[in-house]
Amino acid sequence: MKKIKIIFKTLFVLFVVAACTDNLRDISFIDAIAPPTNVSATFDITQDNTGLVTISPTADGATSFKVYFGDNTTDPVEVVQGKNIQHTYAEGSYDVKIVALNLKGEEAEAIEQLVVSFKAPQNLTVVLENDAAITKQVSVTANADFATIFEFDSGETGVAQPVATGNIGETITYQYQTAGTYSVKITAKGGAIATTEYTEEFEVTEILAPIASASNPPSRNDVDVISIFSDAYTDVAGSNFYPNWGQQTQYTAYDLNGDAIIQYSNLNYQGIDIGAEIDASSMEMLHIDIWTADATSIDIYPLPNGVQPADERFVTKQLVVNEWNSFDIPMTDFTDQGLPINTLKQFKFVGSGTVFIDNLYFHKPPTGASPPLLSDDFEGNGNIPDFSGDAAGAAIINNPFNNAGNFSGNVLEYKDTGGQYANIQFTSPSKFDLKNGQSVFSIKLYVPSSSITGSQPNQVSLKLQNSDLGGNSWQTQTEIIKTIVLDEWQTVTFNFETDNWINLNNNGVDPDPVDRTDLDKVVIQLNSENNNDAVTGYIDDFYYGLAQVPETAPIVKDGFEGFGTIPAWVGDAAGADTSFANPFMNSENNSSTVLEYTDTGGQYANVNFTVSEKFNLADKNVFSIMIYVPSSSISGSQNNQVSLKLQNSDLGGNSWQTQTEIIKDIVLDQWQLVTFDFVNDNWINLNNNGVDPDPIDRADLDKVVIQVNGENNNDTVTAYIDNVNYY
Repeated sequence: MKKIKIIFKTLFVLFVVAACTDNLRDISFIDAIAPPTNVSATFDITQDNTGLVTISPTADGATSFKVYFGDNTTDPVEVVQGKNIQHTYAEGSYDVKIVALNLKGEEAEAIEQLVVSFKAPQNLTVVLENDAAITKQVSVTANADFATIFEFDSGETGVAQPVATGNIGETITYQYQTAGTYSVKITAKGGAIATTEYTEEFEVTEILAPIASASNPPSRNDVDVISIFSDAYTDVAGSNFYPNWGQQTQYTAYDLNGDAIIQYSNLNYQGIDIGAEIDASSMEMLHIDIWTADATSIDIYPLPNGVQPADERFVTKQLVVNEWNSFDIPMTDFTDQGLPINTLKQFKFVGSGTVFIDNLYFHKPPTGASPPLLSDDFEGNGNIPDFSGDAAGAAIINNPFNNAGNFSGNVLEYKDTGGQYANIQFTSPSKFDLKNGQSVFSIKLYVPSSSITGSQPNQVSLKLQNSDLGGNSWQTQTEIIKTIVLDEWQTVTFNFETDNWINLNNNGVDPDPVDRTDLDKVVIQLNSENNNDAVTGYIDDFYYGLAQVPETAPIVKDGFEGFGTIPAWVGDAAGADTSFANPFMNSENNSSTVLEYTDTGGQYANVNFTVSEKFNLADKNVFSIMIYVPSSSISGSQNNQVSLKLQNSDLGGNSWQTQTEIIKDIVLDQWQLVTFDFVNDNWINLNNNGVDPDPIDRADLDKVVIQVNGENNNDTVTAYIDNVNYY
C-alpha cells in the first residue's frame, strides 16, 4: 500500500556567475517547475537471511530523494535521481517513507510498505490478466506472507528472464511481442534463501477489434454533409458495402454496443457502391475513421460514375495500430489530381490486414441552404439590398458600443423620432422558402435606455410581407415579437417554424408561414407601432437561413474596454498592458483601448490566459484576434507571424508539454483579423509524450497562449491586440 502527500518548501539555489553581465542567464524557468509526482520505490532483498535491502526511489520531476527507513534509524539518507541505497533490516514490517524533491525544493512523499522475513514465502496468490485496452499486455499481481518482492518470468524464448519485478501486493504490467500460450512463472522472494514459485500456462490475447467507438461526429446541418456511412447523419440510401468485384476481402457488418461499423478482413481491395450518384463539389472535406490491429496504411479512392482504372485517383493515409485513426482529407487532395467529384458513385480501399471503417462522409463549414440566404454585417460583406427607413432613420455608422458583446466596427442605426408606424425594411431578391428548417432570422441589437420616450414595451418585432402589394404589403403580414433588454448587446432570433407567430389576417385566412411562398419583404420594428414615442437602436449581423448553433461555455471575448469575459491576462517574459490607448486608431479598428504586447527579448515571450472550463473544440473551434505589429518595433530576422497555442493548465509550469498550435503569417503596419481554426487549419502538436491527438478529440485544453514572431530567440517585437473572440 502507498500513501502520497505533497509538501511545498522553498529551496535557495546559489548560482555563481561571472562578473561580466553578458554571462547572466534568465532562470525564471524555475518558477514553472511542477512538484514531483508518481513517487514510489522498488525493493530488492538478498536471500541470505541478512536482511540487506536495496531501495531504489523513483518519481517524475524529482532531482533527489530523502529515504526514511522506517526502523530505529532516525535520520534519512539522501539519494540522487537514478541511484539507490542499501540498508540492513531485522525481521519485521516497515513503512519506508520516500520524499522526492524537485529543483525548487518542493517535496512530495509516499509510504511504501516493506516486509522483511527470513521464512520462506507462504500462501502465494497470483492474479494474471490480459489488459482490456492494450493488446498483448498482461498485468500481474502477487501477494504472499513473508515475501518482499516477486519476479515475473514471461515464458518467452530469446528473452532474458525475469522480465519484470514488483513489490509484493502491487501490480506490474508486461507487453508481449506475440500473442499465444506461455509457461509463466511468478517467484515470491523474502529475506530467506528459500523462495516460493507459481506456474501457469497462460494465454496472451491480442485485441483484434476496437473496444470503443470512434469519436462522435459534430452536429451538422443536413446541407453541410453527404454521409455514406455514419450513425450521426442521414446516409445515402441503398449503398452496397460489399459489391461483387471478385475480391478476396471479406466483409462483416460489425456491431459495437449498437454502433454500426464496417469490417473488411484479408483486405487487398474492396469497394462501396453508393446508393445514388452524389455531387460532392460543394464539400470541402472527406472524413473517415479507421481502426486496425495490423494494417500500416490504406489507399482511399472516391470513384466517379463510370471511371476507368487508369483515371482513378487516391490518397494514402498511414495508420497507427490499436487506435482509431481519424482523417479529414481536403477535397483538393483529389481534385488537384484531376479527379472530378460531381458524379461520385463508388469508394475503393486498397491495403492489407483487417480494417474497421466508420463515419465516412463529406462535409463543409456550416452554412444555410440555397438562396435566398441573406446576411449583412454592415462592414461591406452583406448580400442584402439596402435597408430603408419608413418614418425612421436607417444609416450605417461607427459602432457606438464597441465591447465584448459586439466587436464590429460598423452597425446599422435605427432612429425613430416619433413616427407612428416607424420601421426599417428591405425586400429580398426572391421569395422566401421557410421549409426544411430554413426559417430562422436573427439580429444583434443594442437599445440604449436613454433613447426611449413613452411607456411602450421593450421589444423588437420582425415581420414578413409580400412586396407585390406595394403600399398594401402590410395586409399580408406575419410577425414574431421578442422581448429585449436595454443597454446591452443581445442576439435575437425569430424562427417562423418554432416561435409563436401572428398573422395580420386582414383577408380572413391564417396560413402557417412555413407553407407560404409569397413572402419576400422584411420589416424590423422597435417598441411596437401606432405611437409617437421615440427609440434608437443599433442593429448588427443580420442573418437569414438555418438555425444557428447557440454559443456554449466557455465564452471568450475581450475588447479591452472593461467588458471582457477573460479573467486575467498574464505576460510571460513579455508585457501585457490591457489598458493601453490604441496608438493606431483608424477605420480598420476604432477601439479606444487595446492590449499592448511588448517582447523586449524574452526567449519564450508570450501573453496568455486560462479559462474556467475546458474547451470543446468539436462544438467551437475558431479563435480570432485583431492585431497590429509596427515594423519599427522589430529586431532580428524572425518570421512575421502570430501563433495561438492551446495547453492544459493542470500541468502548471509544464503545460507547454500538452501544446497544440496554429501559426499564421501577418503583415506589418496595419490592423488585420487573424483566425485560428482547430478543425480546418493546419495545427501542430508539441508531441512531447509521443502521442499526436486531433485537438477536437481532446478535453483537457483550457489555456490560450499568443506569441508574436516565434520563440526561442531574443529578438524584440511590440504588438497591439484587440477583439479576442472564440466561436
